[in-house]
Amino acid sequence: MSQPYYLRGSALNVRMNSVVGWLARHGISLMGSAEMSVRGRRSGQMQRIPVNPHTHGGTRYLVSARGHSQWVRNMRAAGGGELRVGRRAHAFTAEEVTDDAQKALVLRSYLEKWGWEVNQYFQGVTAKSSDAELLAACPDHPVFRITVED
Repeated sequence: MSQPYYLRGSALNVRMNSVVGWLARHGISLMGSAEMSVRGRRSGQMQRIPVNPHTHGGTRYLVSARGHSQWVRNMRAAGGGELRVGRRAHAFTAEEVTDDAQKALVLRSYLEKWGWEVNQYFQGVTAKSSDAELLAACPDHPVFRITVED
């Protein structure tokens, strides 16, 4: 049995994520980025990571460009978290999208907006890839439909 796809970030990626997270925590969103907090499934402590919330068809999503990361595993266990930009924090619930046809639509629009930043994690798949190529990438990139609680 093979391991689920996960591409660890380089030292530069980790540093850049730290900067983007710090900016979001201090009220500066880069093109819609935010800091997500999700409860750790083992530690119980809130884990923070910068994310690019994505809206497709009027619904908000979180996409894991790097694959089956720790935040994905934590989200599956917690079922939600919090998005923050500065002092504005919004709790949300999350439901994993399991239908690959729906995921492919979300991934294509995500790559149209964020491809400049995340294409390197999609193993050659881009917004211009065929439907078949996007469908083949779906198992490697978890997608969560999020509902912000007001």
